[in-house]
Amino acid sequence: MSQSIRECSCEGVAEWKARPTAVRPESCADEAHGVETFVVEECGQWAVDIVVIFADGVVRKRIASHRTRSRAEIAASLIKRAAERGGRQLRFS
Repeated sequence: MSQSIRECSCEGVAEWKARPTAVRPESCADEAHGVETFVVEECGQWAVDIVVIFADGVVRKRIASHRTRSRAEIAASLIKRAAERGGRQLRFS
């Protein structure tokens, strides 16, 4: 039994161009003083929450839910590392 291999033609695909990032007027662009992630059990699943500390308050957001605790902990560590990376400002609304 032979399988045919189809070639991919990308002629009709437009070239992707990155747009500059702009801060939306309704978003918070304050500098974050700290970030922490938490894994909590809820309804038989494991949820990942992120907590960001600003000078004028704290913002807590639910990021995602996972079926296993280990997947949630991996996601939480990746989210925290990405949020802390580089010394750039963290923006959460």
